[in-house]
Amino acid sequence: MKGRDSGFVAGDPERRTSERFYPSPTTNHPSRRPPGPNRIVCLTEEPTEVLYALGEQDRIVGISGFTVRPPRARREKPKVSAFTSAKIDEILKLEPDFVVGFSDIQADIAAELVRRGVEVWISNHRSVDGILDYVRRLGALVGAAGRANAYADELQRGLDAIGREAAALPRRPKVYVEEWDEPIITGIRWVAELVRIAGGDDVFPERSLEPLAKARILANGDPVVARAPDIILGSWCGKKFRPEKVAARPGWDAIPAVRDGELHEIKSPLILQPGPAALTDGVRAIAAIIRAWASKPG
Repeated sequence: MKGRDSGFVAGDPERRTSERFYPSPTTNHPSRRPPGPNRIVCLTEEPTEVLYALGEQDRIVGISGFTVRPPRARREKPKVSAFTSAKIDEILKLEPDFVVGFSDIQADIAAELVRRGVEVWISNHRSVDGILDYVRRLGALVGAAGRANAYADELQRGLDAIGREAAALPRRPKVYVEEWDEPIITGIRWVAELVRIAGGDDVFPERSLEPLAKARILANGDPVVARAPDIILGSWCGKKFRPEKVAARPGWDAIPAVRDGELHEIKSPLILQPGPAALTDGVRAIAAIIRAWASKPG
């Protein structure tokens, strides 16, 4: 994984998922110290998006340089980390009482901060249910359990609505999701689940269950050809998806998606980060592509 690029959808009716969902409880009481950690560094985007949505953004003192949601976070907070690296000394200068990261990829960052006496939480959720639980747990950690539960419930209702619309589609496509091109890496679990909610079926369901990217690497493109997806979704983490490059791979002209021009990019911040973006703008982007495909003559 190389990084994360921009993908905010302007004017979206669910914009509150990446802006403020609730008013800040400290806005009218600047001298009141709220319970829980008050100087949080977010090493990835999803905790930043969740805390802003809960109105708890005043607790954040540092963010990932790849953060794009909400847009105001980039203006308001110092950027102290990438995804696989971090400015440890800069983080320590912020005097954090809590650092939030994600997955084994940030294990070395976490270990160094722990050695320096900083409390660190590395989440490792990989499913849609895991994302919803993450929202609830993070909210509880900052004393906002009620608001976090309400927010998670609203996210679930949005998914349920998309699922109901998908159930009415006349047919379901086979969908191949590509996370990276060299080597070829297939989609992770929560993305496969979003594809299913949106009305499609991931062509590598067994690989999506693998939590580590190295277990989802394909030695070559032949397995994709064999599974004949109707739609190809490209979300190359940190760089632009190039459908013409994908279509030119040996033997891929036989794939229905290539034959019919069904190669689509979904920006990586929308679906490759296990947070609210994936459950709102991300799944809606997938659903729109699937609806358009299903509306065509079979």
